[in-house]
Amino acid sequence: MNVLHFANAFFSDSAHWHGYDGIPTRLLEHIRYSLIALVLAAAIGLPVGLATGHYGRGGNSLALVATAGRALPSFGLLVLMFLLLGFGLVPVMVPLVVLAVPPILVTTYEAVRSVDPSPVDAARGIGMQESRILFQVELPVALPLILSGLRSAAIQIVSTATIAAYVSLGGLGRYIIDGLYQRDYEKVVGGATLVAVLALATLAVFWALARVAVSPGVRRSA
Repeated sequence: MNVLHFANAFFSDSAHWHGYDGIPTRLLEHIRYSLIALVLAAAIGLPVGLATGHYGRGGNSLALVATAGRALPSFGLLVLMFLLLGFGLVPVMVPLVVLAVPPILVTTYEAVRSVDPSPVDAARGIGMQESRILFQVELPVALPLILSGLRSAAIQIVSTATIAAYVSLGGLGRYIIDGLYQRDYEKVVGGATLVAVLALATLAVFWALARVAVSPGVRRSA
């Protein structure tokens, strides 16, 4: 049987659409893990990226942090956190957040630094406070690139949140891990397909968000 046959067999089986191991339940678990990790990563990366980008300091340090974060293996960090903290959601959140912070942090910094300095200087010239300059002048222009960093982080989280199944949590990774253990390749292919579809849906959500949040003038000049 090829991959298409495995996928068709998985999704056509009504048993996979009900109960605690059903697709709706596992999908909601995966989305919950992903949203928590994205919110935590954004809470860390956005303020630091905005502040350092506005003041133009710390670029080299951010690059080092981003390189270190990307170099850490998510699965190895998961195992380490599991050994230190035991079962629970925290050991899963740590590697996901570490994975997601670098693209948010670096992209936000670069987005603010790439804003045309002329309106920023004009705002300072009329006595506007630094916080107002950041949020009213720089942020609207930098928003498309900032959203691209959040989008990249979200897709990485969705793709990597399957590791939650390694520490007995749920999510779509449950199908992949259980399927490999049981040699049930319908489950493996079905789980991988659902993760891919969720990643594509994430792209669509951020595309729609950019259409709503970014002003038409900024979109045309981007």
